[in-house]
Amino acid sequence: INTRNENDGSKILDYQGNWRDIFQNWEALAHSYPEFMEGMIHKFLNATTFEGYNPYRVTKYGFDWETIEPDNPWSYIGYWGDHQIIYLLKFLEFMEAYYPSKLATYFSQDLFVYANVPYKIKPYESILKDPKNTIDFDFEKEENIQLKRKEIGVDGALLRDTTSFIYKVNFVEKILATVLAKMSNFIPEGGIWMNTQRPEWNDANNALVGNGVSMVTLYYLRRFLKFFNKVLDQDTTREFQISNELLAFFNKVSQALETHKQLLEGRFTDENRKQVLDALGQAASDYRTQIYDQKFSGYKTAVSKSSLLAFTSTALDFLEHSIRANKRADNLFHSYNLMTVTDHNAVSISYLPEMLEGQVAVLSSGYLSSKESLDVLDGLKSSPLFREDQYSYILYPNKELPKFVHKNTIAAADVTSSELLRKLLADGNTQVINQDGNGAYHFNGSFNNAESVKAALSSLSAVYAPLVDTESKKVLDIFESVFDHKSFT
Repeated sequence: INTRNENDGSKILDYQGNWRDIFQNWEALAHSYPEFMEGMIHKFLNATTFEGYNPYRVTKYGFDWETIEPDNPWSYIGYWGDHQIIYLLKFLEFMEAYYPSKLATYFSQDLFVYANVPYKIKPYESILKDPKNTIDFDFEKEENIQLKRKEIGVDGALLRDTTSFIYKVNFVEKILATVLAKMSNFIPEGGIWMNTQRPEWNDANNALVGNGVSMVTLYYLRRFLKFFNKVLDQDTTREFQISNELLAFFNKVSQALETHKQLLEGRFTDENRKQVLDALGQAASDYRTQIYDQKFSGYKTAVSKSSLLAFTSTALDFLEHSIRANKRADNLFHSYNLMTVTDHNAVSISYLPEMLEGQVAVLSSGYLSSKESLDVLDGLKSSPLFREDQYSYILYPNKELPKFVHKNTIAAADVTSSELLRKLLADGNTQVINQDGNGAYHFNGSFNNAESVKAALSSLSAVYAPLVDTESKKVLDIFESVFDHKSFT
């Protein structure tokens, strides 16, 4: 922590840290030094990308991102999912409370820029096939950014348009980019799909990347849209200039929601859910690909305030429908869910145990009535999250985990149901399954996930090929039923 100049002892302003820590600390700091708020908001927005995400670290001198290090097996890249919503919203709400209508002065001024991070989010079709591996690292782009940084300083890491000038946009565009990033990953009755290789703020949710769907972010997004709708409605400006590329994205998302709005009259089928996700996800994919390939053209078109208000109203209808669908029988609300693509044309939702985060977020959303909020609080007191001895709450319920000797045990009925597993056992082939001295069945002890099972199945000799072709999915389903990796948090 640098607070003094080493040469003369004078005070200096310096900061660096990951996105979460910096902006959580600044939220508290803003209450003591409200004059800093405007700079904090600009710092936040100017470090977010055109896709609507933020890099890993923020410093006095700009921002940093994680890189792929060929010699470091632990190096990894990705975007955290929740930091753009509630952290930013806290600043915006505070700004509007302290300086009413100040935010509106940003609406039409091109005061903001986009961070240029050397990540490329894959097309929607690829994300759907493998939602855990969704981002490519562009080594050439990273080299060019670093060269530009050395040449002109921190501005070298800002996005440029086709004329090579730093591309500037207004506040409304920056907010839209953030909101559309979330809405394009919206899964009806599930939440916001976490598919950018990083979890949300709770590090214990690392394993939910790809399969996880966040109701926590959806609850905060509802609050965010209500706020944005309010400040937008109060402003007298009738239209705003938006980049042509982002406007096309906005129009596609708006159309997708309007087209499927009649589905809000009841519950979504798995097929309905996939239809909505396809339309939203493809819209985002088209937008990203255009900028990756061609950059921003620099041309902008007016979008009316009425169009923006209509969009937020429709989006809120979808979010609130999902909030209602995620109320549990015990008056608590689901926090994180799991999505599964089935039969290529359907997306199913399954639920994880209760978590404290979801209750905090839904209470914060502003959607619940006073009575409903009280029901949540009463439900919390009666739930496994409450510790009577501490008169406080825990993040997750305490779980009774199976003993070590009971793990990796396959039910005899599952083995009997698989001709392939029976054949391997009869042949004494232990590449996939073995039987211990007590007669219990176990998967190969070297397996660490489903990919290991797939590799073992593909390496079996040709004599097993017909059974592998017909039963691979069955064996993988049995493996998942034993370990339930998908639900691991």
